[in-house]
Amino acid sequence: MMAVLCERVNLSGYTTLRLGGPARRFVEATTDDELIGAVRDADEAGEPLLVLGGGSNLVVADEGFPGTVVHVATRGVTIDPSPGGGVLVRAQAGEEWEPFVARCVDEGLAGVECLSGIPGRLGATPIQNVGAYGQDVSETIVSVRAYDRERGGVVTLDREACGFGYRTSAFKRSRRHVVLEVTFALEPADLSTPIRYAELARRLDVSAGDRVPLKDAREAVLALRRGKGMVLDATDPDTRSAGSFFTNPILGPEQVAALERRVADRLGPDATFPRYPEADGHVKTSAAWLIDKAGFGKGHARGPVRISTKHTLALTNPDGARTADLLALAREVRDGVHAVFGVTLVNEPVFVGVEL
Repeated sequence: MMAVLCERVNLSGYTTLRLGGPARRFVEATTDDELIGAVRDADEAGEPLLVLGGGSNLVVADEGFPGTVVHVATRGVTIDPSPGGGVLVRAQAGEEWEPFVARCVDEGLAGVECLSGIPGRLGATPIQNVGAYGQDVSETIVSVRAYDRERGGVVTLDREACGFGYRTSAFKRSRRHVVLEVTFALEPADLSTPIRYAELARRLDVSAGDRVPLKDAREAVLALRRGKGMVLDATDPDTRSAGSFFTNPILGPEQVAALERRVADRLGPDATFPRYPEADGHVKTSAAWLIDKAGFGKGHARGPVRISTKHTLALTNPDGARTADLLALAREVRDGVHAVFGVTLVNEPVFVGVEL
């Protein structure tokens, strides 16, 4: 058992949006045993449970959470040689992600350098299959150790069992498992993995597929993210967000054809839209492009909330907003994009007690 730190803790202090009402009970877990014990106690009591990391991908209702919030604060990173070559890096779920990436780069380990600057804790990365600038964590995660709430024991899931997809996983589709530890297979190297993302390649002045010094890749990613308000900065209201609020739509052939017609109608017969072929014949397009071309530019405001002045995918809380305000803006953008282009945007952050 662990001590309850407090009752009715305001969750706005634990999310990067600085939004959310009080939790009925709030517990901080600094060891695996404490984390498992808190989850088990809540389950046995039939109480709603929210496992909270860095709160960087979370939208919490103004009414708060009517159960137990377990704040994951476990720590520890070990680096060992891998039997198959390279190294295995095991990290506890409560480790902060950005310092973890910085350490990997400093120690000459390639595979997560393009994920620099992302806020939040490490345990959330497999849940969301966190990705940016051409890298996803699913490429380097080899296993996840987790508490199985149905079986009441600790299990280890290999990469296939994690069920990774675009910004999703088995952990996101079901609340059965609570992430305890993640193991990454990284490559000892002076150079990055091949640069895949066109914007990053331009920033580095290299061609797609080239490798660059690890620290150069990291610094370029950080610079790009800062320019979009995607690196936390207490002095910058644009960083008071949940990062990208909508995922990039993945469209089938009929949807692509329909979007082509809508784009031509709105922007002219020669207009095109961003498209990135997927392996299964689908096409990914840009949510940011759709939002902008639907008429929602940077800085578009609705009451006390607004689209970031730096990036149309981020919805921000400059000061004094409520979650209801943020959702009203999100619905305005989602419905506006659908009315213009026939594409329904899907939220990327996890919603707690609310829905679009």
